[in-house]
Amino acid sequence: MLSVEDVVVDLPTPRGNLRAVDHVDLTVGAGRTLGIVGESGCGKTMLSRAVLQLLPKKAKLSGRVMFDGQDLLQLPPEKLRKLRGRSLAVVFQDPMTSLNPVLTIGTQLIETLQEHLELDDAAATRRSVELLAAVGIPAPEQRLAQYPHQLSGGMRQRVAIAIALSCEPKLLIADEPTTALDVTIQAQILDLLAREQRRRHMAMIIITHDLGVVAGRTDEVAVMYAGRVVERAPTLALFKKMRMPYTEALLAALPKLDAAPHTPLPAISGRPPDPTRPLKGCSFSPRCRYAVARCQNEKPALEAAETSAHQFACFHPIEAHADANA
Repeated sequence: MLSVEDVVVDLPTPRGNLRAVDHVDLTVGAGRTLGIVGESGCGKTMLSRAVLQLLPKKAKLSGRVMFDGQDLLQLPPEKLRKLRGRSLAVVFQDPMTSLNPVLTIGTQLIETLQEHLELDDAAATRRSVELLAAVGIPAPEQRLAQYPHQLSGGMRQRVAIAIALSCEPKLLIADEPTTALDVTIQAQILDLLAREQRRRHMAMIIITHDLGVVAGRTDEVAVMYAGRVVERAPTLALFKKMRMPYTEALLAALPKLDAAPHTPLPAISGRPPDPTRPLKGCSFSPRCRYAVARCQNEKPALEAAETSAHQFACFHPIEAHADANA
């Protein structure tokens, strides 16, 4: 369904060129879910914007983004606009900025349906009510006349999901869809996305900084750091036997249910590298406890582990150190 091939995104800044995405390759099959994980600034959102062709005006994009047999980089703007929303949909992390505050919920849903599906007013209104009900919004008929500020954060995100699903897209990109929500609402939104993904058999990309979010809701996980994919594997394989020290550090930073109260979480020491000053070697080496001189002078490539489906970019994977300690 989607193939990202050697994609590079460069952004001009007053400090020099910023490489937000650095030679990334990813694939997503029809009906499959891919999780993209990494801390803030790692390039995961910029990668999603490269797929959607919603990059800043001065951004430079190279590589190929193949979606359903079409190269999105070669499509004219009018064809791209018709593709977005109809076949390629997105849910942003903050519904207050993705929804128009001066238009009613009904107007925004109906406009989308009429633009892409060419429904008349009555049919579009009926479909809007069905969509709001499907995403768990009570009294959907009344909500059509309300404005975004009259809804709670969780309700607004459900509306954003309803708009994204309105045209039965082939691919849905959920860019940190629960970051702006209360913890009690997060699981509901993620379960809603998973249920709709299975029901519609659409491909989905979940972008998050939390490995816990992707653990039970994705088929494959790609871990990004400093613009590059540093580990990629089927979800079960990744959690069973992760190889990249950065992946291990991300997982260690998650709270544990069986941990004693006030147990401090192991933070990743140091800071992410300055993207306008790329390092010669591995970008994670200044923060990695396994790093040696080679890591600082040479950049590791993605290599296969036991199978070609599990790849990692590290000269000293975790298993090697476990064997040495044993």
